[in-house]
Amino acid sequence: MLVVAATSFELDLIEGAETLCCGIGPVEAALQTSRAIATQRPTAILHIGIAGAHDLGPPTIVLGSASVYCDLVDPAFTLPRVERVEPDTGLLALAAAALPGAHVLPIATTARVGGGACCRVEAMEGFGVLRAAALAGVPAVELRAISNLVDDDRSQWRIAAALEALAAAASNVIEAFHG
Repeated sequence: MLVVAATSFELDLIEGAETLCCGIGPVEAALQTSRAIATQRPTAILHIGIAGAHDLGPPTIVLGSASVYCDLVDPAFTLPRVERVEPDTGLLALAAAALPGAHVLPIATTARVGGGACCRVEAMEGFGVLRAAALAGVPAVELRAISNLVDDDRSQWRIAAALEALAAAASNVIEAFHG
């Protein structure tokens, strides 16, 4: 299993799996994940990170039932495009069983804080990671720990608590995957 996160501090507590720091934002996430898939050939991808939410407090754990690229969502636009990607159903079921208290919800991907109003949870890389995995035929799932409400001042973000919850949740999923 390859564990992918935007930043090294999200990966610092990960043990038992290879890791990839993909960089911040959907474009970097897609490019770096594609490159890692081509060179490392992982059997599965667990995309992790902290996230903001509209109504879930820190450090709630969320598994993505879909990654929605909110920057592309426009009902008036009629040209075909991919604006959402589903996780691998088997990997999502395994992760949900390993994390019985986790919320399973669509997670918005947006290039800016506050841009994911189409979902209850927003982050910046999920769509890029899951889309790269889907195109390569690699099972993937997104796991987030809420660090803040979207409208919170950044001084109120509970990053340390979210990272602690994220590390514990990721450890459970990695163990279940290897078990």
